[in-house]
Amino acid sequence: MRRAILVGAALASLCSLPGCGNTVHPGQRGLRWYPLTEGLTTETLKSGFYWRAPWNDIFIYDVRLQSYTEMVDALSSDDLLVRLKAAIIMRPIVDEIYFLAQEIGPDFYPRVVRPELLAAVRSVVSNYPMVSVPERSAEIASKVQAVVVDKLKGRHLEVHSVALADIELAKIVLEAVERKQAKEQEKEQKEFELVIAEKDAEIARRRARGEGDAVRIRSEGEAEGMKIRALGQAKAQETITSTLTPSYLRYKLYDSPTAKMVLLPEDVRVPILIAPNSGDEAKPSREGLTRAEQDVMDRKQ
Repeated sequence: MRRAILVGAALASLCSLPGCGNTVHPGQRGLRWYPLTEGLTTETLKSGFYWRAPWNDIFIYDVRLQSYTEMVDALSSDDLLVRLKAAIIMRPIVDEIYFLAQEIGPDFYPRVVRPELLAAVRSVVSNYPMVSVPERSAEIASKVQAVVVDKLKGRHLEVHSVALADIELAKIVLEAVERKQAKEQEKEQKEFELVIAEKDAEIARRRARGEGDAVRIRSEGEAEGMKIRALGQAKAQETITSTLTPSYLRYKLYDSPTAKMVLLPEDVRVPILIAPNSGDEAKPSREGLTRAEQDVMDRKQ
């Protein structure tokens, strides 16, 4: 009896020694390890403090999301070097901690994940030209994640996301890209100036066409006015001509008190000069005048 009490006291003293207990923090899981008896237990320990004998142990796994970053050198589809940073966010599957410990262990990232991540990045980047890698980094990252998830299937690990950042291109290629962009900008500037010049020329043509139309319309208007005036003058002249009979002209000739007349009798071809204001004026014979001329002479007397 006394011996049993001593053994119990010794065991109690051993358990109270530092290192005879483990704390499982929130976000962690633990597995008991009994090297002298049953070995690794399948029961997972949640957060809390657990006593153990000095020769036993508790393996602790962090089941929170963790980020791992790698610098990767890859060749593009045009055989140019692309240097980029690949980051993967992942964690162990909580319900499969026992199998993860049995098959891989706590160092699962360097042993399994890292090689698969590097291989996936190099494989996917090799399908893209170098200059397109930065602008299509999200698409490349999505494909890398799909490849990694497929490769880690059955490894008791959960991949949350993969991202690419800090993409570095070859210096000589960057200079070539900058020169190309400068040329493209210069080309766009020239095309813009050409469009402006064409617009200015079109404006000038339309302005000249408008001025020409205005001159033409004005000329047509003036010509139409002249035509109308000429038609009016012609009609007036025609009207006047139709009313100027020989009798009317003789009447107007005799009607003027100061007019000097030249009479050309029909049967005599020699003109007779008459001065109406002269006292000794020659008076024509009434017999040689027409009836209208005789009436005019009678009114004057």
